[in-house]
Amino acid sequence: MATFLYKLGRLAFRRRHFVALIWVALLALAGAGAASAPAAGNSSFSVPGTEAQKAFDLLDQRFPGMSADGATARVVFKAPSGGKMTDRGNKAAAERTVRELRDGSEVVSVTDPYTGKAVSKNGTIAYASVKYRVSGMELKDSSRDALDRAAQDARDAGLTVEIGGDALSASPETGSSEAIGIVIAAVVLVITFGSLLAAGLPLLTALIGVGIGVSTITALAGALDLGSTTSILAMMIGLAVGIDYALFIVSRYRAELAEGREREEAAGRAVGTAGSAVVFAGLTVVIALVGLSVVNIPMLTKMGVAAAGTVAVAVLIALTMIPALLGYAGRRVKPAGRRSRLFGGGRGTGHPRGASRPNLGTRWASFVVRRPVAVLLLGVVGLGAAALPATSLQLGLPDDGSQPTSTTQRRAYDLLSEGFGPGFNGPLMVVVDARGSDTPKTVFTDVDDEIKGLKDVVSVTPPAPNEAGDTATITVIPDSKPSSSTTEDLVHTIRSTGADISRTTDAKILVTGATAMNIDVSQKLNDALLPYLALVVGLAFLLLIVVFRSVLVPLKAALGFLLSVLAALGAVVAVFQWGWLSGLLGVEETGPVMSMMPIFMVGVVFGLAMDYEVFLVTRMREAYVHGERPTQAVVTGFRHGARVVTAAAVIMIAVFSGFIGSSESMVKMIGFGLAAAVFFDAFIVRMAIVPAVLALLGRRAWWLPRWLDRLLPDVDVEGEGLRARDEDRPKDEDRELVGA
Repeated sequence: MATFLYKLGRLAFRRRHFVALIWVALLALAGAGAASAPAAGNSSFSVPGTEAQKAFDLLDQRFPGMSADGATARVVFKAPSGGKMTDRGNKAAAERTVRELRDGSEVVSVTDPYTGKAVSKNGTIAYASVKYRVSGMELKDSSRDALDRAAQDARDAGLTVEIGGDALSASPETGSSEAIGIVIAAVVLVITFGSLLAAGLPLLTALIGVGIGVSTITALAGALDLGSTTSILAMMIGLAVGIDYALFIVSRYRAELAEGREREEAAGRAVGTAGSAVVFAGLTVVIALVGLSVVNIPMLTKMGVAAAGTVAVAVLIALTMIPALLGYAGRRVKPAGRRSRLFGGGRGTGHPRGASRPNLGTRWASFVVRRPVAVLLLGVVGLGAAALPATSLQLGLPDDGSQPTSTTQRRAYDLLSEGFGPGFNGPLMVVVDARGSDTPKTVFTDVDDEIKGLKDVVSVTPPAPNEAGDTATITVIPDSKPSSSTTEDLVHTIRSTGADISRTTDAKILVTGATAMNIDVSQKLNDALLPYLALVVGLAFLLLIVVFRSVLVPLKAALGFLLSVLAALGAVVAVFQWGWLSGLLGVEETGPVMSMMPIFMVGVVFGLAMDYEVFLVTRMREAYVHGERPTQAVVTGFRHGARVVTAAAVIMIAVFSGFIGSSESMVKMIGFGLAAAVFFDAFIVRMAIVPAVLALLGRRAWWLPRWLDRLLPDVDVEGEGLRARDEDRPKDEDRELVGA
């Protein structure tokens, strides 16, 4: 592989005009497609195989036109201080709003607060329920605008009006902190390279890659049902890996220049060596993201595949456009160790190569290999302490109660809790399918009576049968809020009670609704975690065996990754569930951690963790293959790679932290979790635990059974083929080629 990528790098360097034209054309094509495509909203949401989804499907069959999974909105009215919603003026304003709402083209029904008994006991709060034909993810902007206008008219009449439900959803905003993350990345690159031009190359190529990826997602959003969160995730990951991959190749290019090679040769070698690591690191990220499809939640699958596509674009740009841009830059990109005039360049080091004072990476690695046991224990204990909060992990899906208090959804949620109790925000819909029963009405009544006898139930509506009389719906209002464990227990209790009734009556009892769907999704994600972990870690383990030609190094990499993920989950629990530093990070409401967070972090963090493993350990492997002792190879790997890996980690942390400012709780949590995971993995696992373990293992770290060595393909990540090629050809031929 190194030889192929070497040729590719030289070709891109020579044909830079052609390469740049291709990528600019692709960016323009993707941008044109995005500009002509309709704005992306939220994607449709379905969870095949869950009881809640089966109930929705059944309702669509038995209650045609009901739109069981259609969007809902609750327009909540509160009377002015000292008044009641039953006062003549207030009542007239609310009824006008109801009439306006009924005019919507996508509206199925609107419940009047006064005929539907939707006024609180003290008379100060009332609500109107609006039902739509399509889901909240498919609702037109015109319907949302009509909802806002109707509410504003009631506000103008003196009422406090807030809107809750899934009908009024907005695209997440990342805020200015995302730009701050990019600025920090730029500063780190300038410090690392000592040159504005060299620092600008990774940023430029990363932005082009993200531009192509996100524009393509936007252009295909309508056809493939991709939501706005999908593009934000692709931007988050694509920007981080795009900068990192380009950073490694530019750094290797400068190192090759410092060895005295001509620029085209240096570009070829940089792509042949660092580019090989980029390919395999990118492949692990792609495997992890595409592997999210095993969860069988279509929305999660689309998010993973879209982000994986953006990572693939980042890899291709790093392998082709970086050498092309290096060709344009010419002598303005200095060899390693030299800085541009702006940063005090123009002075030599004054030392022959190797005689200068060892850099920080060399000194740190030398310290670790002298005291591997102490460093290993300290690192493992520290990560274990950070992971302790994860033992209290509670999972759930965000609802309006987790929204910032500045949003109308959150204020509507609080008003309904105030007027009707916390469980009113998460009603459960019980679907009774009595088609197989001889006495369906009796079954409906029995189920209704059984549910009324359960604890933690505030109210139960009478059964509402369909026209055929064989299926009925019953609405249950819990006593606790939707995200509480008490409500989850109630759902399981109703299902257990329904199973007992089914055995004696041949009827089927299903529990659905937004709250039940959230519970089912959480359970589905929990059940898929171990199979997903086995698939992703197993495939990446095999891939790393091929890369490192070792069994213990990939095993160590996988175990270190697990420590990073657990520590990051502990940090997420501490902030988003316990409330530590919540004010500093803008977390307005603590509660259960988003249920897809563990499986998502496993996928993304594993891919990113392997980036640092591949980039750092390949330099160690390269030194070992070229004859150095195991401990000396560790020091050599750090001498060449520690500074760059540190810069890459700081950049990735800055990019991910930029998304903590998002208005969307899911994006905020993902940004914080990924930033924490990269910190733990890069600075504790890869910089401390990895060298300590390799020092303890010695030559055994690179052990591989002979039979397995014969079976594995030789991908030559270390560039051994390039070294052998140099040794085989005559020196004068080499000079002639370099000077060409």
